[in-house]
Amino acid sequence: MSEGENMRRAVALEGARERRVRADGVELSVAELGDPVQPTVVLLHGYPDSKEVWSEVAVRLAEHYHVVLYDVRGHGGSTAPRPLRGGFTLEKLTDDFLAVVDAVSPDRPVHLVGHDWGSVQGWEFVTVERTEGRIASFTSMSGPSLDHFGHWIKQSVKRPTPRRIGRLLGQGARSWYVYLLHTPVLPELAWRGPLGKQWPGLLQRSEKLPPGRYTAPSLPTDAAHGAWLYRDNVRARLSKPRDDAYAHVPVQLITPLGDTFLSEHLNDELELWAAQLTRRTVSARHWLPLTRPDQLAAWITEFVTATESGRTAPVATGKYADRFGGQLVLVTGAAGGIGRATAFAFAEAGARVVAVDRDTEGAARTAELARLIGAPEAWAETVDVCDEQAMEKLAAKVATEYGVVDVLVNNAGIGLSGSFLDTTPEDWRKVLDVNLWGVIHGCRLFGKQMAERGQGGHIVNTASAAAYLPSRTLPAYSTSKAAVLMLSECLRAELAGRDIGVSAICPGIVNTNITSTARFVGVDAEEEKRRQQRTARLYGLRNYPPEKVADAVLRAVVRNQAVVPVTAEARGGRLMSRFTPRALRALARLEPPL
Repeated sequence: MSEGENMRRAVALEGARERRVRADGVELSVAELGDPVQPTVVLLHGYPDSKEVWSEVAVRLAEHYHVVLYDVRGHGGSTAPRPLRGGFTLEKLTDDFLAVVDAVSPDRPVHLVGHDWGSVQGWEFVTVERTEGRIASFTSMSGPSLDHFGHWIKQSVKRPTPRRIGRLLGQGARSWYVYLLHTPVLPELAWRGPLGKQWPGLLQRSEKLPPGRYTAPSLPTDAAHGAWLYRDNVRARLSKPRDDAYAHVPVQLITPLGDTFLSEHLNDELELWAAQLTRRTVSARHWLPLTRPDQLAAWITEFVTATESGRTAPVATGKYADRFGGQLVLVTGAAGGIGRATAFAFAEAGARVVAVDRDTEGAARTAELARLIGAPEAWAETVDVCDEQAMEKLAAKVATEYGVVDVLVNNAGIGLSGSFLDTTPEDWRKVLDVNLWGVIHGCRLFGKQMAERGQGGHIVNTASAAAYLPSRTLPAYSTSKAAVLMLSECLRAELAGRDIGVSAICPGIVNTNITSTARFVGVDAEEEKRRQQRTARLYGLRNYPPEKVADAVLRAVVRNQAVVPVTAEARGGRLMSRFTPRALRALARLEPPL
């Protein structure tokens, strides 16, 4: 998505239908998008934001739903209570929510989505008796229930362990701003003075946002009024949390793993309070509505659709379903071996999969099986990764028809064995075209789309243990994979500032069909066939399955690992390359048995 499209989406809220709703002495500014006949999704903003923080998510959801946003009292276009003290209690905020819901969806329950303090309010709304029947589902992000938080603190103090105390102190340190907001007058002076002017720049740098992604003219006043959200509620609820704060609707919890303000461990035992809980995690910081609108829209859509159809959780049950559900993953070399296993692993995690290979039937079979395994959608594309123009057409088609790729796995590769002196220029071109240029084309085209979208992503390049293990019989193959490894390291450095991770996977000896198709130079056809068969038997005896490599691929994305040696020999070789390089060079001189 271009920056121009992002800017158009950001201002799309200006064309929304506006209305004013009165509630308990205040007037609330409400905006509506989409078809009112469709299910209603209410988006509730946090601190120190206004409803415009949801602009990019709202316009995406409005393609399917009736989307409602409103400014919390004292924020944006809504009026503030008088006096401010005591005017922001969760009880009064619940009154506001019910007034809005009665106005925009009087006959049907709504699907509630909250971020930060919008989520704190949402937890109140879905756990009090008077809202039962008015809410169909709740998606929470970056904002805990104050009651659950209070019980978490009490449990940590009542039954202390080193781990619990460490987590308690860690969250205490993250909550430094809460203490400051309880200070009289100073927060208001800071927000109406230098902090209010500096905040857009601070947010842009901390969240790695493109310039101009989100600005709110009412920010100083919003933030000053919003300090009373903390003063009216935090100490009272944390000291005396409710014992009946059980959610009466299905809940989707989206946890940004890089949240500066909230520890993910606050939600460790959330199932005790939310019986119908779906967990999601995302590699991002606090302001998800600004940094991950595509992912949020996809998860909210999936959850609302599931709830409307009577289901309470997504179908995918794979190991990393909380991380990859709904994401778009493209895998090259997906007709078999590591590529097919990787496509299946992402499918089990609920990702949408694009299986790419020059083998049309093999790619189609991978996509077909991926759908059966758990992928909500899967497509097959026939492309030779060496062909620059074909790859450009593929990148354009994927972006237009399926969306911007969230995870790219450059896996296509071929094997070549034989001495350097027997390797012809044509042999070099073939192995470098597939193993190196195929990776370059994928990184250049799909990586550029990720960077232009500005919502992060991950690139996985399949290198090899041969990338750092010299061998007299693999000069071309090892060179190509060493280049992939260094390319990955360079890209990782360049794209880190755009929240795009890059990982190099170094599998080692894995039982795939690359051994039976690898070429052996310097020998006749009969001897080449014999060596292919012998190598295939040796790899078969090792019998390391490609599924384990696929699991390493997903784990590398989750952990944002740089270089991942997979097998024992790959890990051992990596250590030798670092600490005993002379011994490794000596081993490289040995003639392997053939």
